[in-house]
Amino acid sequence: MTPSSSEKPLILCVDDEPLNLKLLVDLLSARFNTRIATNGEKALQVVEQQQPDLILLDVMMPVMDGFETCKNIRKTLDKQDLPILFITAKNQPQDEEYALQIGGNDFISKPINPGVLQARIDTQLKLKYAQKKIQQRAESLEQEVSQRLSEINKLQDSTVFVMTSLAEFRDECTGNHIRRTQYYVQALAKALAKNPEFTSRLDDQNIEVITKSAPLHDIGKIAIPDDILLKPGKLTTEEFSIMQTHAEKGYKILQEAACSMGEKGLFLEVAQEIAYYHHEKWNGSGYPNGIAGEEIPLSARIMAVADVYDALTSERPYKKAFSQEKALEIMFEGAGTHFQEVILQTFAEIKDQLKMIAEANPDQ
Repeated sequence: MTPSSSEKPLILCVDDEPLNLKLLVDLLSARFNTRIATNGEKALQVVEQQQPDLILLDVMMPVMDGFETCKNIRKTLDKQDLPILFITAKNQPQDEEYALQIGGNDFISKPINPGVLQARIDTQLKLKYAQKKIQQRAESLEQEVSQRLSEINKLQDSTVFVMTSLAEFRDECTGNHIRRTQYYVQALAKALAKNPEFTSRLDDQNIEVITKSAPLHDIGKIAIPDDILLKPGKLTTEEFSIMQTHAEKGYKILQEAACSMGEKGLFLEVAQEIAYYHHEKWNGSGYPNGIAGEEIPLSARIMAVADVYDALTSERPYKKAFSQEKALEIMFEGAGTHFQEVILQTFAEIKDQLKMIAEANPDQ
């Protein structure tokens, strides 16, 4: 069955000899649509305007020879897969080698054998269409993967929302603490990323994961008894010891969640780090493990600063809120002991952002 004219592949024949062009057109016109050009510059115009499916290209031409024409076509990104077959009387091995090096797909010596030419055209067109199908399939798969990842992210966000809502429900007095600290963490991580010491560890993906994980830092408090969690006054030494267990309990809750979901990704891994280690101190005097310095995961060090700052600047039944200036002053007393100094200093440098976050997310 002969395809309609509109379905036929378009072949551009480029040669400065009219007889050669006529020979090619007569040979190909039954199976293909054809266009002609008598030099390289005209060929480039046809390529841009009519988007041929394949080019038959002579080498020895005035104005711009075939080699230069090929190199100019290959400069254009969307023409990388356009088949170019050289047809030339220049049939030395070095000519063929050069033609293939600069982007030619095949090299045919004159005088041409009609059957060989047809077969090589068919081969190149089949390869081109196969590559196009592969590319289309790859794009389709990429869309499917993107959609699936979007669904997973939505599920992940919903899970975080449910878990943090549960924590907020148990600890009513903390108001918008979870939201504020999440935004403080995000702002601090972005600021730290500009510091060469942290740049490699705080790329966009890691910042996003740390930010998304931050609301789960106190998830372990859902396992703390009400009489301790909701006590309006100061905790006793024994009660405080029980309260401290929320770090390990939060870690175990998230660990079990990861196991039950089959989740081994970065999100729950970082969430576990933050929940477990955000009460550790730079000098090793924190809890639950008393680790120090770089042993403390960076995500937890960032969370610690945001968490303490929000606790100091928020009103609670047992305390008044400190001003931003007073809170930072208190925190700097712990620079190098409670907090890593460079992280605390960077936090202070974004105090205007912190104030805006607090104003946008007041306790309710």
